Amino acid sequence: MHKYKKFLTVCSLAALLSSCTAPFVCMAAADTTEMQAVEFDREDGEYSIQVDLEGGSGKASVTSPTLFTVKDGNGYAQIQWSSSNYDYMIVNGEKYLPINTEGNSVFEIPVPVFDEAMAVTADTTAMNAPHEIEYTLIFDKASIKGKFG
Repeated sequence: MHKYKKFLTVCSLAALLSSCTAPFVCMAAADTTEMQAVEFDREDGEYSIQVDLEGGSGKASVTSPTLFTVKDGNGYAQIQWSSSNYDYMIVNGEKYLPINTEGNSVFEIPVPVFDEAMAVTADTTAMNAPHEIEYTLIFDKASIKGKFG
């Protein structure tokens, strides 16, 4: 039990220092859950939401507003890129593959926060070699509109 308490103390300290530039890694064997989407107080269904993209070279864009789906009280967004050359996205360490096979790349990802910058990585094959590019998505909660369509 003493080692477990020490582990929690180290994890707590790492969380407090997460804004530092030094890398901290703190994982428990039982911590294998995927990123959770934000809990949302709307009826399950499809809505629209404004999403802003920042980062990268400025050449890429995402469709906005975009489809926002509520499933079992959790929110998910379909991110459609302005290119068909994105082959995966990484959101909070989880890798997501496109949900389509033709046209511009589309990904369904969890939305963990509203009105805050959410870091994502998208891999593009448009260059000589694949490149992971850092972006930020911001989902505007006030922009959520009734059922999409």
